[in-house]
Amino acid sequence: MRVLIIEDEKPAVKNLIHLLQRYDSSIEVAEVLDSVAASVEWLSNPLNTADLVFMDIHLSDGLSFEIFNKTQLNLPVIFTTAYNEYAIQAFKVNSIDYLLKPLDYDDLFRSMEKLESLRENLSSASQRIKLEELNEALLHYRKTYKERFLVKLGERIKSVTSDKIVLFYAEGRNAFILTSKGNRYIIDYKLEELEELLNPATFYRISRSFIVNINHITDVLVHSNSRLKIQFEQPFDREVVVSREKVPHFKSWFSGAGI
Repeated sequence: MRVLIIEDEKPAVKNLIHLLQRYDSSIEVAEVLDSVAASVEWLSNPLNTADLVFMDIHLSDGLSFEIFNKTQLNLPVIFTTAYNEYAIQAFKVNSIDYLLKPLDYDDLFRSMEKLESLRENLSSASQRIKLEELNEALLHYRKTYKERFLVKLGERIKSVTSDKIVLFYAEGRNAFILTSKGNRYIIDYKLEELEELLNPATFYRISRSFIVNINHITDVLVHSNSRLKIQFEQPFDREVVVSREKVPHFKSWFSGAGI
């Protein structure tokens, strides 16, 4: 396997190469690049080949996502970064995994095994993964959703499991959760991000301000203008109403047909 490394921190490069060699001593490093410009130039040359890309997000001249806008990158990518806020954006491109620095062997091992599993399940006889096949395989592979959320209680941090969350709601620029015990906590996510992290069989965004958990809904009432009002087992002081344009799809989701 030939691996392209896009990383501007020399210690991180050294550590990654060490981990790769530990995983498989036959792995060859095709090139090490430290910038968006150098990466675009290398990837644009048809004579340069690789089977997998390890890519840091913060490079010397910008974010590595710019590479996808400037060249056609038809290779699986494993992102490595010290920042966790780019995970959703990373999975919108052809990424296999998203690893937080400092990398350790267990993280790398799981990512490489994931890649091998995808390869084994692809129908193409070619060793090189085609982008369309990769994306299709990833859709089936990525059936895991966020099950815990960290919240702050003064100087302490608490973990709240998603099954205990009645709903997510927005107030101003902040997002909050209401738990089954009636507690409310601010969280470091926007509702748009949560839509991609939550299991769609359990959570549904009924409007710009609310994402509800089907397992905590106790009643759905016909509201004004053919809209629907949702009630929960846990009292909530705001009116939770399904927006008019989402009523048909909500009914399908609530009945199980939209899952």
